[in-house]
Amino acid sequence: MSQNKNSSVLSYEGCKNFRMRIVLATLSGKMVKIKKIRAGSDDPGVNESEASFLRLMDKLTNGTRIEVNETGTSVTYMPGLLAGGRLEHACSKQRGLGYYLEPVMMLAPFCKKPLHLTLHGVTNSQMDPSVDQLKHSCLPILRRYLLLADEQLQLKIVRRGMAPGGGGQVFFSCPVQRTLRATQWLDPGKIKRIRGVAYAARVSPAMSSRMVDSAKAVLLKFLPDVYIYTDHYKGEMAGKSPGFGISLVAETTTGCMMTSDVTSQPQGAEGPPSVPEELGTSAAHLLLDEVYRGGCVDSLAQSMMLLYMSLGQKDVSKVKLGQLTPYTIEFLRHLRDSFQTVFRIENVIPTEEEEDLNTGGGKLTLTCLGAGFSNLSKTVS
Repeated sequence: MSQNKNSSVLSYEGCKNFRMRIVLATLSGKMVKIKKIRAGSDDPGVNESEASFLRLMDKLTNGTRIEVNETGTSVTYMPGLLAGGRLEHACSKQRGLGYYLEPVMMLAPFCKKPLHLTLHGVTNSQMDPSVDQLKHSCLPILRRYLLLADEQLQLKIVRRGMAPGGGGQVFFSCPVQRTLRATQWLDPGKIKRIRGVAYAARVSPAMSSRMVDSAKAVLLKFLPDVYIYTDHYKGEMAGKSPGFGISLVAETTTGCMMTSDVTSQPQGAEGPPSVPEELGTSAAHLLLDEVYRGGCVDSLAQSMMLLYMSLGQKDVSKVKLGQLTPYTIEFLRHLRDSFQTVFRIENVIPTEEEEDLNTGGGKLTLTCLGAGFSNLSKTVS
């Protein structure tokens, strides 16, 4: 629970939503104090992945001060200005690179200089969104707000790295923006095609084909336009651990993206080994769940969309979403703490045609007035 919401200091307890609090503190310029981090745990304090994230934020900004007490159970974060530029960071192998990329993608447009970031670590993890999923879910939102061409905004897997050994490498580049325009995004459209990639590293290429066959067996009952290509990595490009997985994306007629991603069990993990057919079927069902939930963005990108709406010009922004995830609900509360932004949430009443077609679960319209955030760090060209 936060305190002093209208002051320049925010106070929280516990390790939950750690990255969210740091990101919003950086954008709002408010100091944040996080106490009792795993205070009752056998291994108290900030863990390795959170410490690595703080080091990355220190590289990404100028003038940031981070104070951690002796036990690591209390962190005080005093944000500086987002700097950007060319950066390289070796991430903790406890978490996937998606753990680090997701908050960086939110911050990148507000840096002083265009960001060119190289991250090293685990590209695909069961705990975090994969780089493939972020590419298809979050990058379209950045393009929509920044009005960028593909070559100006890149997220590229240079080397695939599976858990637990890692060895992957990802390159992300993003230009800077002075302000964000208000947006009205209310038409999700209809699904027109499904694409995907089945990847395998340091295992037989047949694993990819088996995942593709099982996923298509489910998806072709829903839509005829399904294409999933295989991507087999070997040698230095395959990282340090064997593994495989599949990432799927459904594109609508209005450019909305729904994604799903499933990764195999890490080498040496407890439990039965992963079966390619089960992974392919599971990814297809997860994608259909996202399609049923509907909305203009999928569940992974909800928080980024709402952040940019709240930071936009002082005008009304609207978006239609499916069911809000628990993470998104927490994000809305933290937005209120940091920017005093409050969203109006309304149920969408389906038309008779939509009821007859059974167009999925209940939808919500979220409306807010932008805070008029301006990137004062951006250099004048």
